[in-house]
Amino acid sequence: MTDAYIYDAIRTPRGRGRKDGALHEVTSLRLSALTLDAIKARNNLETTAVEDVIWGNVTQVGEQGGCLARTAVLASEFSDQVPGLSINRFCASGMEAVNLAANQIRAGAGQAYVAGGVEMMGRVPMGSDGAAVAVDPTVAMAHYFVPQGIAADIIATEYGFSRDDADALAVESQRRAKAAWDAGRFARSVVPVTDRNGLTILDRDEYMRPETDMQTLGALKASFKDMGEVMPGFDQVAIMKYPHLERIEHVHHAGNSSGIVDGAAAVLIGSKAFGEAHGLVPRARIRHTAKIGTDPTIMLTGPVPVTEKVLAETGMAISDIDLFEVNEAFAAVVLRFMQAFGADPAKVNVNGGAIAMGHPLGATGAIIIGTLLDELERQDKEIGLATLCIASGMGAATVIERV
Repeated sequence: MTDAYIYDAIRTPRGRGRKDGALHEVTSLRLSALTLDAIKARNNLETTAVEDVIWGNVTQVGEQGGCLARTAVLASEFSDQVPGLSINRFCASGMEAVNLAANQIRAGAGQAYVAGGVEMMGRVPMGSDGAAVAVDPTVAMAHYFVPQGIAADIIATEYGFSRDDADALAVESQRRAKAAWDAGRFARSVVPVTDRNGLTILDRDEYMRPETDMQTLGALKASFKDMGEVMPGFDQVAIMKYPHLERIEHVHHAGNSSGIVDGAAAVLIGSKAFGEAHGLVPRARIRHTAKIGTDPTIMLTGPVPVTEKVLAETGMAISDIDLFEVNEAFAAVVLRFMQAFGADPAKVNVNGGAIAMGHPLGATGAIIIGTLLDELERQDKEIGLATLCIASGMGAATVIERV
């Protein structure tokens, strides 16, 4: 098969996903088009060489409806000859876009792709698509559906993570994110969002709260306690599925869960021949991709079995991987990953994660691949693994190797 290489990876800053967020007046379409234009300009890209734009976005209604990928191409400076494909694998949509593009190149279906995603969570609210997995009783009841926050608390209960464990991880995420920004570690990847007059709207992740400490987090109310214990009583649904738990410990809140934000990211992926033809130097090879289905009730454990699948399929050991990006959907997700593999915390989410900077659903998978690549280069390391948990019980992963 043909190897697939990463030639560039960019992202926008993440704006608070609220009406007073810096990006609130920017549409999903415009942010997508700006991101495509940025990757075109940075690489002097002849866009007719691009086989497809594969774009993840989760809540595909309103301005994020239709085939946003194709509409973004038409709104950008890309050639009209470039098609577009919108995909949805919930939180892993941006990663799945990259993986799909890489595997098409490997199979010989084109020489170059732009893949990534967008989510404007302040403009298109999460859940506004009325996802059947949550609202159709024929599915929800049969599979003991609970909201993701309850699922995160089930993980904490099942694997023994306390409120202090979750809060400590959140404080460290904030500290690392601030240190990374202060040291300019995101400078290569982050492209400012500008208005139509070229004035900067946002050039830095807006959600961060670097003053966060254990005391401030300790004062926060557990976010999912009421929906679990009172109405609609999801704890009882969980205990029906897992009777050995007896009760659910509610440890997650706004401070140790991922932030609701707006953002986009794009990755330029191509074959070796594409790079040689266009004078581009590859930064990394996409060594392996994987996805898996998992228990739909606890739902957020996917990074563990999908990483096990990666190791089995590649013949690698966990010690062969130099750095990890594990999406911080909730603190317990990352704690469970480190527990399962005995992973060194100093190698996991080195520059903070979604608890500090936010989780723009359709873009995050592409964001963490770019962050991983930047950090491998900064530390002069070789192999990195990025992985995410996924709503309804799935996991996805990408292994990259510097070249």
